[in-house]
Amino acid sequence: MQVVIIGQGYVGLNLSIMASRNHKVVGLDINKELVQDLNNCISHIEGISDGDLREAKKHGYDASTSPASLSEADIVVIAVPTPLDSEREPDMSFLESACDLIGEYCNKPALIINESTSYPGTVREFIKPLIESKQISQIEHLYAVAPERVDPGNMDWNLENTPRLVSGIGEAATSRVIEFYSEFCREVIEVASPEVAEAAKLFENTFRQVNIALVNEFAKVTNKLGISVYETLNAADTKPYGFLKFRPSLGVGGHCIPIDPSYLADTASKLGIETKFINLANETNLEMPNYIVSRIESDLGKTLKNKTILILGVAYKPNVADTRETPSKLLINELRKRGADVYWHDPLVEHWNGEVSSNLEEVDAIIIAQMHDQFLKVKLETYSEYIFDCTGTYATPNSL
Repeated sequence: MQVVIIGQGYVGLNLSIMASRNHKVVGLDINKELVQDLNNCISHIEGISDGDLREAKKHGYDASTSPASLSEADIVVIAVPTPLDSEREPDMSFLESACDLIGEYCNKPALIINESTSYPGTVREFIKPLIESKQISQIEHLYAVAPERVDPGNMDWNLENTPRLVSGIGEAATSRVIEFYSEFCREVIEVASPEVAEAAKLFENTFRQVNIALVNEFAKVTNKLGISVYETLNAADTKPYGFLKFRPSLGVGGHCIPIDPSYLADTASKLGIETKFINLANETNLEMPNYIVSRIESDLGKTLKNKTILILGVAYKPNVADTRETPSKLLINELRKRGADVYWHDPLVEHWNGEVSSNLEEVDAIIIAQMHDQFLKVKLETYSEYIFDCTGTYATPNSL
């Protein structure tokens, strides 16, 4: 069978590598340079080596920018971004573009699977009608959903050993989507409807968003009490049941936690339900950079004007180069707004936000936004007397 996977980012490329073991796979992407690199076996994803791409190429994997590849597809997987727009509202434009291509070029019956995270009802109410509206002739596709659960940089849980939720519109679609994912996923779990799978994915990350906001708020309380939030959390974690430890941080980043709750809240709003916890959690986490800057400003003489400050880590999580929705951006913007001269250093991110990673040098203050393993090997006191740690992993008196 020929499988076409639309989108060759973290989700699509991982899936392409796995599916190529059993099928001819075309990785469709609009980025010409990315496609060229993939066909030259140059990986842009942590956890996927150039050797993995060479092996996939042997099995028939090919990256392409041509939607004509959809004409021979037996299975089409949509793995495109579903971000938020400038108003932090769901942006369905990438998904819409993928559906337009499928409707125009996929001219034989195929199984259409959505891996992109979106609101409950996306497959049934958005993808299926949109594709059918673009078809020149009447084609009976099958439709299913298998929400992605990729965690960039996670060495323990991957596409193969992470349980996969699936469901289709009708028995035939459900049977085929189970068959496909069972080829490379150890555990495939059928749920009652696509809407259940879509809602479960949103709630997984909403759960994390809310609990991260709770512990971030708790960090403010413990700071005023003059006690360590980390020691307090470790103490609470000694309870063998009913407690799950989260750690305070600069905020949330990546393509899931900052975004998925907003898709759930948007759905609830359209149903006339106010999502107080979700909205407050989002506000709390977005406000953390401002809170941290205020604490640093107080420590440095109640002004940051003309202070040189170095941010360590602009990736959204440790030991990855992924900067999507990174809270470091809000931190840097707030520091500059208050007059600080801000630089950033990240050994995994050479270029970001129109800027280049700076060298380590003497500054008035260092802020550890993300603790990459490389930073643990550096004596940061060499570069500044004042170090504020947003991660709780460096021996400094100034931390959350």
